[in-house]
Amino acid sequence: MTKLQLITKGLVKDNPTFVLLLGMCPTLATTTSAINGMSMGLATMFVLILSNMAISAIARLVPDKVHIPVYIVVIATFVTVLQLLMQAFVPGVYASLGLFIPLIVVNCIVLGRAEAFANKNNVVDSALDGFGVGLGFTASLTVIGLIREILGSGSAFGFKFMAGDGMLAFVMAPGAFLVLGYLMVLFNKFIAKKN
Repeated sequence: MTKLQLITKGLVKDNPTFVLLLGMCPTLATTTSAINGMSMGLATMFVLILSNMAISAIARLVPDKVHIPVYIVVIATFVTVLQLLMQAFVPGVYASLGLFIPLIVVNCIVLGRAEAFANKNNVVDSALDGFGVGLGFTASLTVIGLIREILGSGSAFGFKFMAGDGMLAFVMAPGAFLVLGYLMVLFNKFIAKKN
């Protein structure tokens, strides 16, 4: 598999949101706006890349009996670094994402990529895999957040362009399910046509 295929696989074939259905909790909860969706995706990508690299580097040294707890400690370390950086440099984004930043530790996307890819491949390939899957997750959350923001409040990335308040349901939980469901159908139809 080429380096480019490692990246594009996470965008399309192994898209965590629309194909693998992983990370649904942050997907549904943080995508009330495009900025929130993009921020959560980028935060997850940061942790994915660094934890994949670290796990790839130490995988051969970790006994099989304790590899999951060790991976969780590695992931938690990078989430803590991310949390401190966000609190220091983007406190508004950190406040809007709230509890979902520390919950990246138990996000099945991050642990799943550590278990399925990083512990079996080299550091560079693991970083590219983390980047591709993180990019797919970021793109998915940004699109869901953008659609919800446009329909729910008549704005995009915080810039109001429609008069009125929009349809409140799209900013709430039912809107998240509707938008996610329709986008999953469209995405998977698009993939089926390509194959």
